[in-house]
Amino acid sequence: MTLIKSISGIRGTIGGRPGEALTPIDVVKFTAAFGRMIQQQSASKKVVVGRDARVSGDMVRNLVVGTLQSIGMDVVDLGLSTTPTVEIAVPAERAAGGIILTASHNPGQWNALKLLNAKGEFIDDAAGKHVLEIGERLDIDFATVDGLGKVTTDDSYLQKHIDQILSLPLVDPDAIRKAGFAIAVDAVNSTGGIFVPALLVALGVETVYKIHCEPNGLFPHNPEPLAENLTDLSALVVEKKADMGIAVDPDVDRLCFVMEDGKMFGEEYTLVAVSDYVLQHTPGNTVSNLSSTRALRDVTISRGAEYHAAAVGEVNVVTKMKEVGAVIGGEGNGGVIYPATHYGRDALVGIALFLTHLAKSGKRISELRASYPQYYMSKNKISLTPGLDIDGLLAAMQQKYKDVPHSTIDGLKIDFDEEWVHLRKSNTEPIIRIYSEGPTPERAEAIALQIIADIKLIIET
Repeated sequence: MTLIKSISGIRGTIGGRPGEALTPIDVVKFTAAFGRMIQQQSASKKVVVGRDARVSGDMVRNLVVGTLQSIGMDVVDLGLSTTPTVEIAVPAERAAGGIILTASHNPGQWNALKLLNAKGEFIDDAAGKHVLEIGERLDIDFATVDGLGKVTTDDSYLQKHIDQILSLPLVDPDAIRKAGFAIAVDAVNSTGGIFVPALLVALGVETVYKIHCEPNGLFPHNPEPLAENLTDLSALVVEKKADMGIAVDPDVDRLCFVMEDGKMFGEEYTLVAVSDYVLQHTPGNTVSNLSSTRALRDVTISRGAEYHAAAVGEVNVVTKMKEVGAVIGGEGNGGVIYPATHYGRDALVGIALFLTHLAKSGKRISELRASYPQYYMSKNKISLTPGLDIDGLLAAMQQKYKDVPHSTIDGLKIDFDEEWVHLRKSNTEPIIRIYSEGPTPERAEAIALQIIADIKLIIET
C-alpha cells in the first residue's frame, strides 16, 4: 500500500492502514488541513469539488465534502467532472480553492486529492508544505453545529467549459464541421466519456465512435494514454476507417491522438502541433518541461518566437509561462496549457485547437505529423545503492560535461548538438531517471547508454 504526500496533493492506494495508504483518516486529515489553510487566506467560504469516475470516487467524495462542511466551508459539488473543468469553476465561483478527486493516469486502486488555489491553479511549494504541516499537527478547529458549511450541486460546468472553448477566436467549429471528421474516442471508462463526445458534437463532428466511454471507473486497460495501452482504439480507427482517434486519461488533462492508419501521432507531439497552430496566429513564446521533445523548440523558432524550458511539473511550467509571457505551453505527456482559457493542462481545449488546425491544414493527420521535426525518445533508469549521494553523483556528471550546454534547474540536462539527456533523481526510491532524445531511436538509446556507463564509472571510481 502506498501514500505519497507532495506539494501537488495527496495520493495513494485505497485501503490499508492510516499513514501507509489513502485511508479515510488520511483523506479527512489532509482535506481539513487544506480547508484550514484557505480559510486563513481568503474571505470566501466556498470550495469547488469534482471527481473522476474511479470506483473509490464516491466514497472519497463523501469524506471530502463532509470534512469541508465540518470546518465551516461551503461546497460546490460538480460531481463527475474533469481536472480542467474544476480549474475553470474555482475562479468562476469566486471560491477560496478547489479539490479534484483523481489519481490522474494511475491505475484504479489509486485515488488522490489535487489541491487548487483561488485562481484554479495547483498550489505552490510553500502552500503544499503548509498543508502537510497543518495535517501532521492537526492544528484544526472544527465548527459547531451553527457553523457547519452547506453543499450545493452544480452540473452546469460541462456546458460552461464547452461554451468557453467555443468562444475562443482560434477555435473554428465551422471549419471542423466542413471537414466532416469521423473520430474514435477512448476515455478509459472515466469522465472523458461524458465530456469528450459532448465537445465533439458541439464542434460539429457528426460521426463519433465511442469505446470505453462508460464512466463507471472500471478501467479496461492501464489508464496512461500510451501506445501499448491504446491497441483497442487503434484497431477501432482502422476498422471504422476513421480520420483519427482521441484518447484521454481519467481526469482529462492529458491528450493523445491515433492517426488514420492506427499508428500513434505521439503524445510528445500533441503540444507541438497545437503550439504550431497557436503561434501562426498569436505572437508570443512557448514553454515545456526539460523532459519534453526538442521539436517544440524547433517549431517555436521557426515561427519567430522564443522557447523556454521549465522544471518538470505543471506548477513549474505555469510559473515559467507567466514569467516569459508564453501564449502556449505544457508538458510532453500530452498536457496542453492555453492561457487564453486558464493556466492548467486541458485536453478539451487541446482537442478543439488541434481539430481546427487539422481542418484548416487540409491534411490527413499522418501528413500533419510528417510535417514536424522527427525526434525519438528513450526512457531509462538506473538503480543505485541506498544511501548513495545522488546529488554528488549528478554534480560529478555536470563537471564531466561542463563544456557542453547544460541546465541544473531540475536535475541535470545536457544538450548535445543533435541529442539531449535529462537526469532526474526520484524522490521516493534510490534511482536516477534518464530521458534522452535523438533524431533516430538508435541514437536516443545510444546516448542514454553512454550516460549510464559514465554514471557507473563515477560510482566505481
